[in-house]
Amino acid sequence: MCGIIGVSGQKNAAQIAFLGLYALQHRGEEAAGIATYDGKDIRLVKKRGLVADVFDDRAMQELQGTVAIGHCRYSTTGSDNHKNVQPFMVRHKRRPIAIAHNGNLTNTEQLYQRLEEDGSIFQTTMDSEIIVHLLAKSKEKDLKKSFVEVLVQLEGAYSLLFLVDDVLVGARDPHGVRPLCLGKLDGHYVMASESCSLDLLHAEYVREIEPGEIVFIKKDQIESVYLPGRDEAKKAHCIFENIYFARPDSNIFMDNVYQVRKRLGERLAKEHPVKADFVMSIPDSGNYAALGFAQELKLPFEVGLIRNHYIGRTFIQPTQFLRDFSVKVKLNPIREVLKGKKVVVVDDSIVRGTTSRNRVEALRQAGAKEVHMRISCPPIISPCFYGIDFPSKKELIASDHTVKEIADFIKVDSLAYLSLEGLLSEMKDRAHFCHACFSGEYPINIPKTQDKYLLEGKCCG
Repeated sequence: MCGIIGVSGQKNAAQIAFLGLYALQHRGEEAAGIATYDGKDIRLVKKRGLVADVFDDRAMQELQGTVAIGHCRYSTTGSDNHKNVQPFMVRHKRRPIAIAHNGNLTNTEQLYQRLEEDGSIFQTTMDSEIIVHLLAKSKEKDLKKSFVEVLVQLEGAYSLLFLVDDVLVGARDPHGVRPLCLGKLDGHYVMASESCSLDLLHAEYVREIEPGEIVFIKKDQIESVYLPGRDEAKKAHCIFENIYFARPDSNIFMDNVYQVRKRLGERLAKEHPVKADFVMSIPDSGNYAALGFAQELKLPFEVGLIRNHYIGRTFIQPTQFLRDFSVKVKLNPIREVLKGKKVVVVDDSIVRGTTSRNRVEALRQAGAKEVHMRISCPPIISPCFYGIDFPSKKELIASDHTVKEIADFIKVDSLAYLSLEGLLSEMKDRAHFCHACFSGEYPINIPKTQDKYLLEGKCCG
Protein backbone atom coordinates (compact mmCIF):
# COMPACT_ATOMS: atom_id res chain seq x y z
CA MET A 1 0.00 0.00 0.00
CA CYS A 2 1.38 3.37 -1.08
CA GLY A 3 0.26 6.93 -1.70
CA ILE A 4 0.13 8.43 -5.19
CA ILE A 5 -0.62 11.92 -6.49
CA GLY A 6 -0.89 13.28 -10.03
CA VAL A 7 -1.02 16.96 -11.04
CA SER A 8 -1.66 18.47 -14.47
CA GLY A 9 -1.64 21.99 -15.93
CA GLN A 10 0.03 23.76 -12.99
CA LYS A 11 3.05 26.07 -13.12
CA ASN A 12 4.14 24.81 -9.71
CA ALA A 13 3.18 21.16 -10.27
CA ALA A 14 6.01 19.79 -8.10
CA GLN A 15 5.05 21.94 -5.11
CA ILE A 16 1.44 20.83 -5.41
CA ALA A 17 2.53 17.19 -5.70
CA PHE A 18 4.70 17.65 -2.60
CA LEU A 19 1.76 18.94 -0.56
CA GLY A 20 -0.45 16.16 -1.88
CA LEU A 21 2.12 13.55 -0.88
CA TYR A 22 2.49 15.15 2.54
CA ALA A 23 -1.20 14.48 3.15
CA LEU A 24 -0.68 10.86 2.06
CA GLN A 25 2.38 10.21 4.22
CA HIS A 26 0.42 7.71 6.33
CA ARG A 27 0.23 5.41 3.29
CA GLY A 28 3.99 4.84 3.15
CA GLU A 29 6.97 5.99 5.18
CA GLU A 30 9.88 4.16 3.54
CA ALA A 31 10.59 6.45 0.58
CA ALA A 32 9.18 9.21 -1.60
CA GLY A 33 9.64 10.65 -5.07
CA ILE A 34 8.26 13.16 -7.57
CA ALA A 35 8.62 13.19 -11.37
CA THR A 36 7.80 16.24 -13.52
CA TYR A 37 7.73 16.89 -17.26
CA ASP A 38 9.48 20.14 -18.21
CA GLY A 39 8.44 20.23 -21.87
CA LYS A 40 11.41 18.19 -23.09
CA ASP A 41 12.14 15.52 -20.53
CA ILE A 42 11.04 14.01 -17.23
CA ARG A 43 12.86 15.27 -14.17
CA LEU A 44 12.97 12.97 -11.16
CA VAL A 45 13.88 13.32 -7.48
CA LYS A 46 13.44 10.35 -5.18
CA LYS A 47 15.09 8.71 -2.20
CA ARG A 48 14.39 6.85 1.00
CA GLY A 49 12.85 8.84 3.84
CA LEU A 50 9.76 10.84 4.71
CA VAL A 51 8.25 13.30 2.24
CA ALA A 52 9.40 16.37 4.17
CA ASP A 53 12.97 15.04 4.33
CA VAL A 54 13.27 14.02 0.68
CA PHE A 55 12.27 17.34 -0.90
CA ASP A 56 14.45 20.25 0.20
CA ASP A 57 14.73 23.57 -1.66
CA ARG A 58 17.36 22.21 -4.03
CA ALA A 59 15.22 19.22 -4.94
CA MET A 60 12.17 21.37 -5.61
CA GLN A 61 14.20 23.67 -7.88
CA GLU A 62 15.15 20.66 -10.00
CA LEU A 63 11.53 19.64 -10.48
CA GLN A 64 10.43 22.05 -13.18
CA GLY A 65 7.30 21.44 -15.25
CA THR A 66 3.52 21.71 -15.34
CA VAL A 67 2.77 18.01 -14.95
CA ALA A 68 3.85 15.80 -12.04
CA ILE A 69 3.33 12.46 -10.36
CA GLY A 70 4.40 11.60 -6.81
CA HIS A 71 4.71 8.48 -4.71
CA CYS A 72 5.32 7.58 -1.05
CA ARG A 73 6.29 3.94 -0.62
CA TYR A 74 5.32 1.08 1.61
CA SER A 75 6.90 -2.01 0.09
CA THR A 76 4.84 -5.11 -0.66
CA THR A 77 6.84 -6.47 -3.63
CA GLY A 78 10.57 -5.89 -3.56
CA SER A 79 12.80 -4.92 -0.66
CA ASP A 80 13.12 -1.50 0.95
CA ASN A 81 16.14 -0.12 -0.90
CA HIS A 82 17.05 2.81 -3.12
CA LYS A 83 16.55 1.06 -6.47
CA ASN A 84 12.91 0.30 -5.63
CA VAL A 85 11.94 3.88 -4.81
CA GLN A 86 9.22 5.32 -7.07
CA PRO A 87 8.30 6.95 -9.40
CA PHE A 88 10.19 4.60 -11.70
CA MET A 89 11.30 6.13 -15.01
CA VAL A 90 12.57 4.76 -18.32
CA ARG A 91 13.13 6.09 -21.83
CA HIS A 92 11.86 4.14 -24.80
CA LYS A 93 12.28 5.32 -28.38
CA ARG A 94 13.31 8.72 -27.00
CA ARG A 95 10.06 8.95 -25.06
CA PRO A 96 10.28 9.21 -21.24
CA ILE A 97 7.76 7.24 -19.18
CA ALA A 98 7.36 7.41 -15.39
CA ILE A 99 5.09 5.27 -13.22
CA ALA A 100 3.76 5.42 -9.64
CA HIS A 101 1.96 2.31 -8.38
CA ASN A 102 -0.23 1.55 -5.36
CA GLY A 103 -1.17 -2.09 -5.01
CA ASN A 104 0.27 -5.50 -5.80
CA LEU A 105 0.14 -7.63 -8.94
CA THR A 106 -0.60 -11.33 -8.48
CA ASN A 107 0.79 -12.57 -11.81
CA THR A 108 4.17 -10.91 -11.31
CA GLU A 109 6.25 -14.06 -11.70
CA GLN A 110 4.60 -15.18 -14.93
CA LEU A 111 4.92 -11.73 -16.52
CA TYR A 112 8.52 -11.37 -15.35
CA GLN A 113 9.57 -14.71 -16.81
CA ARG A 114 7.88 -13.97 -20.12
CA LEU A 115 9.48 -10.54 -20.41
CA GLU A 116 12.90 -11.83 -19.42
CA GLU A 117 12.72 -14.57 -22.05
CA ASP A 118 11.84 -11.86 -24.59
CA GLY A 119 15.00 -9.93 -23.70
CA SER A 120 13.88 -7.45 -21.06
CA ILE A 121 16.54 -6.38 -18.56
CA PHE A 122 15.19 -5.35 -15.16
CA GLN A 123 16.63 -2.64 -12.93
CA THR A 124 14.49 -3.22 -9.82
CA THR A 125 12.68 -6.00 -7.98
CA MET A 126 9.29 -4.27 -8.06
CA ASP A 127 6.24 -5.58 -9.87
CA SER A 128 5.66 -1.97 -11.03
CA GLU A 129 8.62 -2.15 -13.45
CA ILE A 130 6.90 -4.98 -15.30
CA ILE A 131 4.15 -2.58 -16.37
CA VAL A 132 6.67 -0.20 -17.95
CA HIS A 133 8.33 -3.06 -19.87
CA LEU A 134 4.94 -4.12 -21.22
CA LEU A 135 4.28 -0.56 -22.37
CA ALA A 136 7.65 -0.41 -24.09
CA LYS A 137 6.90 -3.63 -25.99
CA SER A 138 3.48 -2.50 -27.19
CA LYS A 139 3.32 -1.98 -30.95
CA GLU A 140 0.18 0.15 -30.68
CA LYS A 141 0.82 3.70 -31.88
CA ASP A 142 -2.33 5.03 -30.24
CA LEU A 143 -1.60 5.77 -26.56
CA LYS A 144 -5.05 4.76 -25.36
CA LYS A 145 -5.01 1.44 -27.20
CA SER A 146 -1.50 0.79 -25.91
CA PHE A 147 -2.57 1.21 -22.27
CA VAL A 148 -5.59 -1.04 -22.74
CA GLU A 149 -3.39 -3.70 -24.35
CA VAL A 150 -0.99 -3.59 -21.40
CA LEU A 151 -3.32 -3.26 -18.42
CA VAL A 152 -5.57 -6.09 -19.57
CA GLN A 153 -2.59 -8.40 -18.99
CA LEU A 154 -2.29 -7.45 -15.32
CA GLU A 155 -3.88 -9.40 -12.49
CA GLY A 156 -4.21 -8.22 -8.92
CA ALA A 157 -4.53 -4.78 -7.41
CA TYR A 158 -3.36 -1.53 -8.92
CA SER A 159 -4.04 2.16 -8.82
CA LEU A 160 -1.55 3.68 -11.26
CA LEU A 161 -0.31 7.07 -12.37
CA PHE A 162 1.92 7.65 -15.40
CA LEU A 163 3.73 10.52 -17.04
CA VAL A 164 4.07 9.98 -20.78
CA ASP A 165 5.57 13.23 -22.05
CA ASP A 166 3.00 15.85 -21.00
CA VAL A 167 0.12 13.39 -20.64
CA LEU A 168 -0.98 12.37 -17.14
CA VAL A 169 -2.53 8.89 -17.10
CA GLY A 170 -4.43 7.33 -14.20
CA ALA A 171 -5.80 3.80 -13.98
CA ARG A 172 -7.54 1.50 -11.54
CA ASP A 173 -7.85 -2.28 -11.70
CA PRO A 174 -11.26 -3.74 -12.66
CA HIS A 175 -11.89 -4.89 -9.09
CA GLY A 176 -11.25 -1.44 -7.60
CA VAL A 177 -9.12 -2.82 -4.75
CA ARG A 178 -7.18 0.38 -4.00
CA PRO A 179 -8.73 3.87 -3.97
CA LEU A 180 -8.02 6.62 -6.50
CA CYS A 181 -9.98 9.84 -6.86
CA LEU A 182 -10.20 12.75 -9.28
CA GLY A 183 -10.21 16.41 -8.33
CA LYS A 184 -10.00 19.81 -9.97
CA LEU A 185 -7.70 22.69 -9.06
CA ASP A 186 -7.87 26.05 -10.84
CA GLY A 187 -9.55 24.48 -13.85
CA HIS A 188 -7.06 21.61 -14.15
CA TYR A 189 -7.17 18.01 -12.93
CA VAL A 190 -5.57 16.27 -9.97
CA MET A 191 -5.64 12.58 -9.01
CA ALA A 192 -4.81 11.17 -5.59
CA SER A 193 -5.12 8.03 -3.49
CA GLU A 194 -7.39 9.78 -0.99
CA SER A 195 -9.59 12.87 -0.88
CA CYS A 196 -7.69 14.25 2.16
CA SER A 197 -4.91 15.08 -0.30
CA LEU A 198 -7.33 17.13 -2.40
CA ASP A 199 -8.58 18.91 0.73
CA LEU A 200 -5.09 20.12 1.60
CA LEU A 201 -4.70 21.47 -1.93
CA HIS A 202 -8.11 23.18 -1.80
CA ALA A 203 -9.01 21.14 -4.86
CA GLU A 204 -12.61 20.31 -5.72
CA TYR A 205 -13.47 16.63 -5.31
CA VAL A 206 -15.00 15.41 -8.57
CA ARG A 207 -15.41 11.63 -8.27
CA GLU A 208 -13.63 8.31 -7.81
CA ILE A 209 -11.79 6.84 -10.76
CA GLU A 210 -13.97 3.88 -11.65
CA PRO A 211 -12.71 0.29 -11.45
CA GLY A 212 -11.31 -0.65 -14.85
CA GLU A 213 -11.11 2.99 -15.98
CA ILE A 214 -8.05 4.57 -17.63
CA VAL A 215 -8.00 8.37 -17.57
CA PHE A 216 -5.90 10.48 -19.95
CA ILE A 217 -5.34 14.13 -19.01
CA LYS A 218 -3.56 16.73 -21.13
CA LYS A 219 -3.72 20.30 -19.83
CA ASP A 220 -7.44 20.84 -19.08
CA GLN A 221 -8.70 18.04 -21.34
CA ILE A 222 -9.75 14.66 -19.95
CA GLU A 223 -10.77 11.45 -21.66
CA SER A 224 -11.50 7.96 -20.34
CA VAL A 225 -11.36 4.48 -21.82
CA TYR A 226 -12.34 1.25 -20.08
CA LEU A 227 -10.80 -2.18 -19.86
CA PRO A 228 -12.78 -4.93 -21.60
CA GLY A 229 -14.69 -7.16 -19.17
CA ARG A 230 -14.63 -4.63 -16.35
CA ASP A 231 -18.40 -4.85 -15.88
CA GLU A 232 -18.11 -8.59 -15.21
CA ALA A 233 -15.23 -8.22 -12.73
CA LYS A 234 -16.27 -8.65 -9.11
CA LYS A 235 -15.77 -5.42 -7.16
CA ALA A 236 -13.34 -6.01 -4.30
CA HIS A 237 -12.61 -2.78 -2.43
CA CYS A 238 -10.07 -3.38 0.33
CA ILE A 239 -12.05 -3.30 3.57
CA PHE A 240 -8.86 -2.70 5.55
CA GLU A 241 -8.59 0.76 3.99
CA ASN A 242 -11.68 1.73 5.99
CA ILE A 243 -10.51 -0.05 9.14
CA TYR A 244 -6.91 1.16 9.32
CA PHE A 245 -5.06 2.61 6.36
CA ALA A 246 -7.02 5.57 5.03
CA ARG A 247 -7.08 8.87 6.89
CA PRO A 248 -10.34 9.45 8.79
CA ASP A 249 -10.97 12.72 6.93
CA SER A 250 -10.94 10.94 3.57
CA ASN A 251 -13.90 9.76 1.54
CA ILE A 252 -13.17 6.45 -0.17
CA PHE A 253 -15.41 3.80 -1.70
CA MET A 254 -18.32 6.26 -1.53
CA ASP A 255 -18.17 6.62 2.26
CA ASN A 256 -16.44 8.75 4.90
CA VAL A 257 -13.73 6.86 6.80
CA TYR A 258 -14.41 8.60 10.12
CA GLN A 259 -18.09 7.69 9.98
CA VAL A 260 -17.31 4.09 9.03
CA ARG A 261 -14.94 3.61 11.97
CA LYS A 262 -17.37 5.18 14.39
CA ARG A 263 -20.15 2.88 13.16
CA LEU A 264 -17.86 -0.12 13.64
CA GLY A 265 -17.28 0.92 17.25
CA GLU A 266 -21.02 1.22 17.85
CA ARG A 267 -21.63 -2.21 16.35
CA LEU A 268 -18.78 -3.67 18.42
CA ALA A 269 -20.36 -2.31 21.60
CA LYS A 270 -23.66 -3.97 20.71
CA GLU A 271 -21.97 -7.30 20.07
CA HIS A 272 -19.51 -7.27 22.98
CA PRO A 273 -20.45 -4.84 25.79
CA VAL A 274 -18.26 -4.66 28.87
CA LYS A 275 -18.53 -3.02 32.29
CA ALA A 276 -15.69 -0.60 32.86
CA ASP A 277 -14.86 2.78 34.33
CA PHE A 278 -14.13 4.24 30.93
CA VAL A 279 -13.30 3.53 27.28
CA MET A 280 -9.95 4.43 25.75
CA SER A 281 -8.37 3.91 22.36
CA ILE A 282 -5.05 2.86 20.98
CA PRO A 283 -4.24 6.12 19.19
CA ASP A 284 -4.60 7.10 16.50
CA SER A 285 -6.29 4.44 14.39
CA GLY A 286 -8.47 3.17 17.24
CA ASN A 287 -9.80 6.62 18.21
CA TYR A 288 -12.97 6.69 16.14
CA ALA A 289 -14.15 3.14 16.86
CA ALA A 290 -13.50 3.81 20.56
CA LEU A 291 -15.63 6.95 20.39
CA GLY A 292 -18.50 5.01 18.84
CA PHE A 293 -18.07 2.22 21.39
CA ALA A 294 -18.19 4.65 24.33
CA GLN A 295 -21.19 6.56 23.03
CA GLU A 296 -23.17 3.37 22.38
CA LEU A 297 -22.60 2.12 25.97
CA LYS A 298 -22.84 5.62 27.49
CA LEU A 299 -19.42 5.21 29.10
CA PRO A 300 -16.87 8.02 29.55
CA PHE A 301 -14.21 8.30 26.87
CA GLU A 302 -10.74 9.04 28.23
CA VAL A 303 -7.26 9.39 26.79
CA GLY A 304 -5.06 6.83 28.54
CA LEU A 305 -2.18 6.76 26.09
CA ILE A 306 -0.28 9.66 24.55
CA ARG A 307 1.26 9.10 21.14
CA ASN A 308 4.71 10.27 20.11
CA HIS A 309 3.90 11.53 16.60
CA TYR A 310 7.51 11.36 15.48
CA ILE A 311 7.37 7.57 15.42
CA GLY A 312 5.78 5.90 12.39
CA ARG A 313 3.20 3.13 12.20
CA THR A 314 4.44 -0.02 13.87
CA PHE A 315 3.59 -2.95 11.66
CA ILE A 316 4.56 -0.99 8.54
CA GLN A 317 8.16 -0.94 9.77
CA PRO A 318 10.22 -3.33 7.62
CA THR A 319 11.89 -5.42 10.34
CA GLN A 320 10.75 -6.97 13.62
CA PHE A 321 13.53 -5.16 15.49
CA LEU A 322 12.22 -1.77 14.34
CA ARG A 323 8.63 -2.80 15.06
CA ASP A 324 9.54 -3.77 18.63
CA PHE A 325 11.42 -0.50 19.16
CA SER A 326 8.56 1.55 17.73
CA VAL A 327 6.02 -0.09 20.02
CA LYS A 328 8.01 0.85 23.13
CA VAL A 329 8.53 4.51 22.30
CA LYS A 330 5.37 5.27 20.35
CA LEU A 331 2.83 5.39 23.20
CA ASN A 332 3.15 6.53 26.80
CA PRO A 333 0.44 5.78 29.41
CA ILE A 334 -0.97 8.43 31.74
CA ARG A 335 -0.71 6.90 35.21
CA GLU A 336 -3.06 9.36 36.86
CA VAL A 337 -5.84 8.38 34.46
CA LEU A 338 -5.28 4.61 34.60
CA LYS A 339 -4.41 3.88 38.23
CA GLY A 340 -6.98 1.60 39.87
CA LYS A 341 -9.37 1.73 36.90
CA LYS A 342 -11.20 -0.93 34.91
CA VAL A 343 -10.61 0.08 31.31
CA VAL A 344 -11.86 -1.15 27.96
CA VAL A 345 -9.31 -0.58 25.23
CA VAL A 346 -10.55 -0.34 21.64
CA ASP A 347 -8.12 -0.97 18.79
CA ASP A 348 -8.59 -1.40 15.06
CA SER A 349 -6.85 -4.78 14.70
CA ILE A 350 -4.40 -7.34 16.05
CA VAL A 351 -1.87 -8.62 13.52
CA ARG A 352 1.06 -10.39 15.15
CA GLY A 353 0.01 -9.83 18.76
CA THR A 354 3.34 -8.54 20.08
CA THR A 355 2.29 -4.91 19.78
CA SER A 356 -0.93 -5.47 21.74
CA ARG A 357 0.91 -7.47 24.41
CA ASN A 358 3.40 -4.64 24.98
CA ARG A 359 0.64 -2.04 25.16
CA VAL A 360 -1.36 -4.05 27.68
CA GLU A 361 1.78 -4.53 29.79
CA ALA A 362 2.31 -0.76 29.77
CA LEU A 363 -1.26 -0.18 30.96
CA ARG A 364 -0.81 -2.71 33.78
CA GLN A 365 2.43 -1.08 34.85
CA ALA A 366 0.66 2.28 34.92
CA GLY A 367 -1.82 0.87 37.47
CA ALA A 368 -4.83 -0.29 35.44
CA LYS A 369 -6.89 -2.69 37.57
CA GLU A 370 -8.53 -4.50 34.64
CA VAL A 371 -7.84 -4.33 30.91
CA HIS A 372 -10.53 -5.46 28.49
CA MET A 373 -9.73 -5.25 24.77
CA ARG A 374 -12.23 -4.87 21.95
CA ILE A 375 -11.18 -5.03 18.28
CA SER A 376 -13.22 -3.26 15.59
CA CYS A 377 -12.63 -5.94 12.94
CA PRO A 378 -12.67 -9.76 12.86
CA PRO A 379 -9.54 -11.84 13.53
CA ILE A 380 -7.00 -11.59 10.71
CA ILE A 381 -6.44 -15.19 9.63
CA SER A 382 -5.12 -14.94 6.07
CA PRO A 383 -2.33 -13.03 4.31
CA CYS A 384 -3.05 -10.26 1.83
CA PHE A 385 -1.71 -10.42 -1.74
CA TYR A 386 -3.23 -7.15 -2.92
CA GLY A 387 -0.99 -4.53 -1.34
CA ILE A 388 -0.88 -4.97 2.45
CA ASP A 389 2.13 -6.56 4.13
CA PHE A 390 0.36 -9.42 5.92
CA PRO A 391 3.05 -11.75 4.61
CA SER A 392 2.15 -15.26 5.81
CA LYS A 393 -0.21 -17.16 8.06
CA LYS A 394 2.58 -17.98 10.50
CA GLU A 395 2.95 -14.27 11.31
CA LEU A 396 -0.80 -13.80 11.93
CA ILE A 397 -1.59 -14.78 15.49
CA ALA A 398 -5.27 -15.43 14.79
CA SER A 399 -4.49 -17.94 12.03
CA ASP A 400 -3.68 -20.69 14.52
CA HIS A 401 -4.86 -19.38 17.91
CA THR A 402 -8.31 -19.06 19.41
CA VAL A 403 -9.58 -15.78 20.82
CA LYS A 404 -9.03 -17.17 24.31
CA GLU A 405 -5.44 -18.11 23.46
CA ILE A 406 -4.80 -14.64 22.04
CA ALA A 407 -6.29 -13.07 25.17
CA ASP A 408 -3.93 -15.15 27.31
CA PHE A 409 -0.96 -14.17 25.15
CA ILE A 410 -1.60 -10.43 25.29
CA LYS A 411 -2.62 -10.75 28.97
CA VAL A 412 -6.03 -9.05 28.97
CA ASP A 413 -8.98 -9.80 31.24
CA SER A 414 -11.20 -10.25 28.18
CA LEU A 415 -10.89 -9.98 24.42
CA ALA A 416 -13.56 -9.77 21.71
CA TYR A 417 -13.60 -9.01 18.00
CA LEU A 418 -16.26 -7.53 15.77
CA SER A 419 -17.94 -10.27 13.73
CA LEU A 420 -17.56 -10.40 9.96
CA GLU A 421 -21.31 -9.99 9.58
CA GLY A 422 -21.19 -6.98 11.89
CA LEU A 423 -18.34 -5.47 9.88
CA LEU A 424 -20.05 -5.93 6.52
CA SER A 425 -23.37 -4.64 7.84
CA GLU A 426 -21.78 -1.22 8.40
CA MET A 427 -20.38 -0.95 4.84
CA LYS A 428 -22.17 0.65 1.94
CA ASP A 429 -22.51 -1.89 -0.88
CA ARG A 430 -21.22 -4.66 1.38
CA ALA A 431 -20.95 -7.10 -1.54
CA HIS A 432 -18.28 -4.90 -3.14
CA PHE A 433 -15.59 -5.40 -0.49
CA CYS A 434 -12.65 -7.79 -0.26
CA HIS A 435 -12.49 -9.40 3.20
CA ALA A 436 -10.04 -12.20 2.40
CA CYS A 437 -7.82 -11.36 5.39
CA PHE A 438 -10.75 -12.25 7.66
CA SER A 439 -12.49 -14.97 5.66
CA GLY A 440 -9.83 -16.53 3.46
CA GLU A 441 -12.11 -15.94 0.45
CA TYR A 442 -9.92 -14.37 -2.23
CA PRO A 443 -11.80 -12.50 -4.98
CA ILE A 444 -8.75 -12.40 -7.30
CA ASN A 445 -6.33 -15.22 -8.12
CA ILE A 446 -3.45 -15.31 -5.64
CA PRO A 447 0.17 -15.73 -6.77
CA LYS A 448 1.78 -19.15 -7.04
CA THR A 449 4.90 -17.85 -5.29
CA GLN A 450 3.66 -16.13 -2.15
CA ASP A 451 6.76 -14.12 -1.35
CA LYS A 452 7.34 -10.39 -1.13
CA TYR A 453 10.92 -10.94 -2.28
CA LEU A 454 10.16 -13.27 -5.19
CA LEU A 455 12.16 -11.12 -7.65
CA GLU A 456 15.17 -10.68 -5.36
CA GLY A 457 18.24 -12.32 -6.89
CA LYS A 458 16.68 -12.35 -10.36
CA CYS A 459 17.47 -8.71 -11.09
CA CYS A 460 21.04 -7.54 -11.50
CA GLY A 461 19.99 -3.99 -10.53
